Amino acid sequence: MADEVRDVSTDQFQAEVLDATVPVVVDFWAPWCGPCRVVGPEIEKLAARADGSVKFVKINIDENREIAVKYGVMSIPTIMKFDRGSVAAQVVGAKSADALSKDLALGV
Repeated sequence: MADEVRDVSTDQFQAEVLDATVPVVVDFWAPWCGPCRVVGPEIEKLAARADGSVKFVKINIDENREIAVKYGVMSIPTIMKFDRGSVAAQVVGAKSADALSKDLALGV
């Protein structure tokens, strides 16, 4: 995984996502999910293009079920953009980096 995309846990979610000073893209995924393995490299492309203007994290829903339930994740991959602690946009399913950038209004 690229250095630009970090795995975070439930314990880190508040500090890494909700308290972040920049928008944060959260990839809710699981290792057994085929579409998640497809979208992972696309998220890494976005992270490289964002150059720090947007933060990128991954949440393994098997290890962090509470966060997935709290945000209503019913299908994976689910990619959410958080801005100032609130969900600003959401995409469900595997998409290209360009489509994700557009759908999440990232501008990268």
